[in-house]
Amino acid sequence: MRVRACALNHLDLWIRDGLPALQTPLPFWTGADIAGDVVEVGAGVGGVKVGDRVAVNPNLTCARCEYCLRGEDPLCDAFGIIGEHRHGGLAEYVVVDGRNVLPLPDHIGYEGAAAFILVNMTAWRMLVTQAALRPGEDLLILGVGGGVSSAAVGIGKLCGARVWVTSSSDDKLERAKALGADECINYAKEDWAAAVWQRTGKRGVDIVLENVGAATWKHSLRVLAKGGRLVTCGATSGPKGETDIRVLFWRQLRIIGSTMATRKEFHDVMRELFRGTLKPTVDRIFPLKDGAEAQRLLAEGKQFGKLVLVP
Repeated sequence: MRVRACALNHLDLWIRDGLPALQTPLPFWTGADIAGDVVEVGAGVGGVKVGDRVAVNPNLTCARCEYCLRGEDPLCDAFGIIGEHRHGGLAEYVVVDGRNVLPLPDHIGYEGAAAFILVNMTAWRMLVTQAALRPGEDLLILGVGGGVSSAAVGIGKLCGARVWVTSSSDDKLERAKALGADECINYAKEDWAAAVWQRTGKRGVDIVLENVGAATWKHSLRVLAKGGRLVTCGATSGPKGETDIRVLFWRQLRIIGSTMATRKEFHDVMRELFRGTLKPTVDRIFPLKDGAEAQRLLAEGKQFGKLVLVP
């Protein structure tokens, strides 16, 4: 593929800085969110032709283990991600499996498609599949400026939920409100957990979407309503959160882990993009040569939505 756009994720920063369990061969380049044009097709590839505009499912799977055969791609025994376990899209060209490309309709731009893929497939699996979000439920999203969190706002509204968001930035809260957020809390100005508890009449919320980790974990469990679900896909502030087991069993809470998405979930959420019912959130677009500056901004957390690089 000729890469036309590739969005950044925190994964790019983690791989750049080095993961203890991952032996990354050098030179290496990351980039999981890819959209572009097919320029060459292998002899065994079907359903794809030269000139196709496509988006890429970044999952790498074996298609043979018990989990793949069940359709649970993220649980694959050999699971990997383009840009982490194989050279990614922060380049002019990238090689991908023909099964992983999805044709882009003409009305969908490359930059928007790249910005949409990973965060929306992740948030879709978290909320629709894992947490089974239902109409009328209260959904709390922590740190709404991040990619998964901002994507979850649109998915939450599509599911008919009342969406709560937190941020330390009033500007980010206003942008979240424009996406459909119903309740906004600036945690730099007030105790977010106490605010949620009071505003819900001491009931709590049905679902907390967590990717902060240690810094928020204890309070995320505390603000759940009875029978509530905490779904998590990350731990940016640290991997070890405090859990009061008494709260867990007495309130009959559920803690659910989630990562990436199945092929079906990828196709389901991309269909919503094509229909226009979900939209990408693009903060800024950079030329590929300014990738270091884009990664610096991502590390500082000043963006709302996605930073996209264009070769």
